[in-house]
Amino acid sequence: MPELHISELQDQLTQHTARLEARRGVGMPIAVSRRFFEIGGLDLGGLLALELFTTVVPIMLIGWSYATDFSSKLSFGDSLIRQLDLSGERAELVRSAFTSGDELRSTWTVFGLASFLLWGIPMSAVVARLFATAWQRPRFAFWSGVWRGSFWFALFLGSQVATVSINAGPVHGPLDAIRKVLAFAPSFVFWAVTPAILVRDGGAGRRYLLWCGLAGTIIDTLLLRIATRIALPLLLGGWVPFGPIGVAMALMTWCTVVAACWVVTACVTAVVWERCAPTAVVIGAQRRATSAQ
Repeated sequence: MPELHISELQDQLTQHTARLEARRGVGMPIAVSRRFFEIGGLDLGGLLALELFTTVVPIMLIGWSYATDFSSKLSFGDSLIRQLDLSGERAELVRSAFTSGDELRSTWTVFGLASFLLWGIPMSAVVARLFATAWQRPRFAFWSGVWRGSFWFALFLGSQVATVSINAGPVHGPLDAIRKVLAFAPSFVFWAVTPAILVRDGGAGRRYLLWCGLAGTIIDTLLLRIATRIALPLLLGGWVPFGPIGVAMALMTWCTVVAACWVVTACVTAVVWERCAPTAVVIGAQRRATSAQ
């Protein structure tokens, strides 16, 4: 194929710049909403919710059991009751839905953990697809996408463990306030590096990825944490008549909320980066990503 003339390249650059400026001229809420529906956010959110429910929830239960030394007197339900300040029927419902940590000891094996971790690869592939489409970049080749997605999933689990570790232990006074602020650091780092891991040439304009970290922390840590304390008890209350299966349905519904937040985060970080980074950096990254496909 003959090379494009310089004038044609200049025309393409002018068109790309015009489209970028047009997107920047739209209000932030409208731009994020458009990106959400352009990438099929509802479908991706539903698929992610299923992956979260079948992957992250079991790993979370196994990890909690290990942290409590597989206690025969404690269950994850007890921890959930304390965190959500549940009482009455809702507390009894949650307590009856979970076994003790000791009964999960058999899953703490190389094979048991590996099965859930391997199941996390399809979830990370969906997240990689989500960020690639939200950032309007071509997806990585299959094996490249697999190792990047696996690394991202390991980083996600590590950020969750780090957050729990920072929050663990009784601390009072000014140190408690400092600890609560520091607990946001793993999430900030995780969401700041996510585009660099999952998006082609996503590391371009590195300092502007800090805005992505801030957006992800606000949406998926601060706002989601507040919503969990308010909405999850209400969901559990609505499922009380269904017994233990009601807890599963409430958790599945909540996984849908978390998945929706991830989709929104991908859209917000893409739009924020496009608006904060210089025009030359944005267009250059998009062109390099397309040519490297």
